[in-house]
Amino acid sequence: MLRRPTLLSAGLAAAASMASPAFAYMVYVSNEKDNTVTVVDSTTMEVVRTIDVGQRPRGITISHDGKFIYLCASDDDTIEIIDTATYEIVGSLPSGPDPELFVLSPDGKTLYVANEDDNLVTVIDLESKSVAMEVPVGVEPEGMGISPDGKSLVNTSETTNMAHFIDTETHEITDNVLVDARPRFAEFKPDNSEVWVSAEIGGTVSVIDNVSREVKQKITFEIPGLRSESIQPVGVRITADGKKAYVALGPANRVAVVNAETYEVEKYVLVGQRAWQLAFTPDQKTIISTNGVSNDITFIDVATDEPVQSVIVGALPWGVVVSPN
Repeated sequence: MLRRPTLLSAGLAAAASMASPAFAYMVYVSNEKDNTVTVVDSTTMEVVRTIDVGQRPRGITISHDGKFIYLCASDDDTIEIIDTATYEIVGSLPSGPDPELFVLSPDGKTLYVANEDDNLVTVIDLESKSVAMEVPVGVEPEGMGISPDGKSLVNTSETTNMAHFIDTETHEITDNVLVDARPRFAEFKPDNSEVWVSAEIGGTVSVIDNVSREVKQKITFEIPGLRSESIQPVGVRITADGKKAYVALGPANRVAVVNAETYEVEKYVLVGQRAWQLAFTPDQKTIISTNGVSNDITFIDVATDEPVQSVIVGALPWGVVVSPN
């Protein structure tokens, strides 16, 4: 097992051993280039399984009960269902062409999928495993976010440079908000008040007021020694208390730590090469980045905002999700 420890690893491990036993969450990483999902134990930070899946796996999420992984096999134009008890593919969902990212509804009954090639959001009923609706959106839909109350869905379209707000009851677009170039991800604040949209080429995160549906703040990033075009925001995650946000900055090889109340960047955490997507462990003590070019993931301690350890996974890791239990 190849791992890349940091100087903090030994100290954090010793501290953990003196505390109550840590709960082991499983971390699932989609590897775009070698068509696998890597399973990593969050406590030992070791790979426990590699699952062969469909072609070009990208978006990945998990059912709320932790029993099933949903995986976008983008080049197979399908969503695969993986049983987390057996690590076997047990079914598939009709997704439309080139599914890239998706989001699961708060009640766990509906999956909303961005289909990049045909400019649609596909609504999938998970009970019947059928398409309930297709919603036309802008060109190259990518990011998908859903409000904590389940009433509003946001899709970002890379070429149209918009965040589309969709009513989940009527499946109608209610608002279109212009953001910066190539929006890649949408994340609602836990209190439902804001949506954060990253713009990869624009180099910003737009904070959209969820009532007025207007951009209220733009967050920019500056890293000494790096050209601005190397700083490309992609994945965004916000802590449950709404106080802190993390933004993966692509080829800048860093994750930005942002004060989610003042919108000030407080720190840049050095991770692997091309930080892409992010996921918290359920206890929110750790956030994990996928680093595509270095073929690893990095565990970051949320209390200290320091990297703990990097773990080699498959080729070109893209998405990451953590078991809820």
